[in-house]
Amino acid sequence: MKHVIFQKVEQANKPDFGDVLSKSFELFKKVWVEGTVHVLITFAIAIPVMILAYLPLVPVMIADSKLPHGEEFDPFVAYSLPVIIGYILLLLVLILVSQVFAYGISAHFYKVIQKADTGKPLDTGGYFVFLKRNFGKLFVLSLTAMGIALLATLLCYLPLFYVMVPLQLFIVLFAFNPQLSVSEIIKASFKLGNKFWLIIFGLIILSSLIAQLGMLLCFVGVFVTASFVHLPMYYVYKDSIGFDEDPLPSETVTI
Repeated sequence: MKHVIFQKVEQANKPDFGDVLSKSFELFKKVWVEGTVHVLITFAIAIPVMILAYLPLVPVMIADSKLPHGEEFDPFVAYSLPVIIGYILLLLVLILVSQVFAYGISAHFYKVIQKADTGKPLDTGGYFVFLKRNFGKLFVLSLTAMGIALLATLLCYLPLFYVMVPLQLFIVLFAFNPQLSVSEIIKASFKLGNKFWLIIFGLIILSSLIAQLGMLLCFVGVFVTASFVHLPMYYVYKDSIGFDEDPLPSETVTI
C-alpha cells in the first residue's frame, strides 16, 4: 500500500517562485541566529574530517618539497596501487560520515524553521536528535545521495543539474516524514522534483547565491547567510505538500 505522502505529491499545489522567496526573506529574520548555530556545529564537525582527509597527504607534500627545482613528485609512482585505492576509499568514507552529520543537523533545523514559521516556542539544543534516532536511515540516505551525485557527474555533468533538485528535497522530506523508508523518501523526492523542477531549480540557484553573500563580510558572514538555502525548500514543501494538523512533538534533547 502506498504511503499517503505520494497522494499528497500527486495533488501538490504549484509553489509560487516570488512568494516562496519573499516568505523566505521574512522567515530568515526570525531564524538566522539558530541557522548560524546549526551551520557552526556542522562546520565544527567537518574540521576533524578535513584534517583526517589531508593527513595522509603530508608525506606527499614533504617528498615534493625535497625534490630539485623543476621536478615534480608523482605519488602514483611512489606509492602502490592498493595504497592509493585505500586513500580514495578513506576519503569517500570521511565525506560520507560528514554528510550524515550534516543531514541530521539540517533535518533538525527544518523543525526549528517550522516552529518559527508557525509561532511555536523554539526548543534549545537537540541538534543531534535525528542522528540519535535515525542514524542508520541517514547513513543509507547519504550513501544513496552520494552515489546518485557521483553517477550523474560521471555522465558528463549535465545529469547533475537534473538530480540536484530531488537531492535537495531528500532532507526536508525526511525531516517532516522520518517514518518513511529510504526508498519512499527517494521516490517522493523525485516525484515532487519532477513535478516542479524548473521552479525548484531556480530557487536552489538563487538561494545558493544569496547564501554566499556573507563572503562579502570578510568571509565570516557566510556562517550567518549559509542557512538561507534551507528556507525556500521549506516553503516548497509547505506550499506543495503541507503539514498534518497534529501538534509538533517536543524534540528537546541534551547535547
